[in-house]
Amino acid sequence: MEAILRAASQAAGVELSEPVDLGGNPRSTVLRCRTAEGDSVVVKAYAAEPDALRGFTAEAAALSLGLAGPGLLGVDPAVPLLVMADLGTAPTLADVLLGDDPEAAVDGLLAWAGGLGRLAAASMPRRADFAELRARYGGHPADPNRDGELPAGQVRHGTLPAEDESWIAGLAPGLSGLLDEVGVAAPPGLAEDMALVGTVDHDEYPAFTPGDTCPDNNLLTPDGLRLIDFESAAYESVFLTAAYCRMPFSSCWCVFTLPDGMAEKIEEVYRAEVVTIYPALADDAVWHAGVRRAVAVWTTHMTVFLLPRVVEEDRFMHRTRRPVSTMRQVLRHRWEMASALTEFPAFAETMRLLLREVAGPWKVTPLPGYPAFGG
Repeated sequence: MEAILRAASQAAGVELSEPVDLGGNPRSTVLRCRTAEGDSVVVKAYAAEPDALRGFTAEAAALSLGLAGPGLLGVDPAVPLLVMADLGTAPTLADVLLGDDPEAAVDGLLAWAGGLGRLAAASMPRRADFAELRARYGGHPADPNRDGELPAGQVRHGTLPAEDESWIAGLAPGLSGLLDEVGVAAPPGLAEDMALVGTVDHDEYPAFTPGDTCPDNNLLTPDGLRLIDFESAAYESVFLTAAYCRMPFSSCWCVFTLPDGMAEKIEEVYRAEVVTIYPALADDAVWHAGVRRAVAVWTTHMTVFLLPRVVEEDRFMHRTRRPVSTMRQVLRHRWEMASALTEFPAFAETMRLLLREVAGPWKVTPLPGYPAFGG
């Protein structure tokens, strides 16, 4: 802690004290600290391991763009750490969706969708800048024993990938292997369908995204939506974000169902912003085909991620937050939606097989609605 404070003080150019642990994760330590003038800042120090370094590189580059997120007050690539402006304790989108005020939930959803769309539109001239910043911050390997003080973290993945190295490429083999494990025979044509699904990552409509746009990473401040957590920031297809509106919240823990018409409403709010940079997306055929591919991508991703965890017994989507749905509820809901993707017949049949052969014996209740709308 003392080593982090010293490095953060030097990076920010002001003495910091009174650290309060804000939680973080195995890859990072997040602290709220006081300046000598009595103001507060947030310090995020990353573990000296490959996955954490990847998160640092993406977040440092993203915040340096100045398009979204807290103001960046200092960077030390050698630790590595960031010093950021403190956005305070405003409620998150998750807070209002899990609360009891439907009007606040609607306002939060619209602010979230519009904010992400405006960010995507504003990002278009900055892609080369982002790539340059990634190269700059990714070129400073951290020393876990800098001054003999900072501990190493934990490894999850491998070395820092290039921005255009797709996480989507690993989904098809991951799904194939998982089907073998749970005893579901892949229908003929699945590999071909997955190849078509994967083209969402190579379309003509990329834009900047923080990466993890889940409800708990969106603060609803008096000044409007403010985003946090840019560890997965990248330029990706706008359809991948649009699917977050439709599904909703494709890869998140805060997953329930929305009232009728609400998903379509927030999707149109996001779409209206990105159409300003990609007029072709005003064509319903182009738009809906892209979003449906993205739904298939995210469904595959969450299947590969969640199903191995619940083969034996169900688990909650979050360790401590309540109310919360269960993993089996979310998986069944995702498979039901994806089984309607008839343009990918083998993929849709795979979803139906999972519903019948895997989810059938679970006997879980349907995914409920968000508490703010009456559950």
